[in-house]
Amino acid sequence: MRATYITDLSTWASEFTFSVPVSVRFSETDMYGHLNNTVAFTYFEFARIEFLKHAGLMNDWLDPVGSTIPVVADLQCDYLKQVFFDEALAVHVKVAAIGNSSLDIHYMVKNDKDDIVITGRGSVVQIGRETGKGVPWTDKEKLLFVN
Repeated sequence: MRATYITDLSTWASEFTFSVPVSVRFSETDMYGHLNNTVAFTYFEFARIEFLKHAGLMNDWLDPVGSTIPVVADLQCDYLKQVFFDEALAVHVKVAAIGNSSLDIHYMVKNDKDDIVITGRGSVVQIGRETGKGVPWTDKEKLLFVN
């Protein structure tokens, strides 16, 4: 495993409790039927939003008079196995670390054989809508990310 954010794959994988299903669409593949390398980031986004909705944060962030919004500060992806058209995948999401106003979010994509095919991580920062500066998580918000 070459992903530096994973020290022990078995332990890391066992810590995920949230996932969403995804089916690889034809339009997401190249002429050989392989998943296009940019699509994994779209899967990460879909799963991240579903995870944050599940945690109860998206309603506040989508409120037009709300004071905070989330931004992705960085995102990386590691491809472990080939993925093909019409494969059924599960995109798993977890919070690996909580910062003052940021979250380190990890992703694990498994196929229907339970093989890990893609891993990833990224930082999401909660910022003030008006200031563009980081807004600290409240204690209540921090509890939303603890399994």
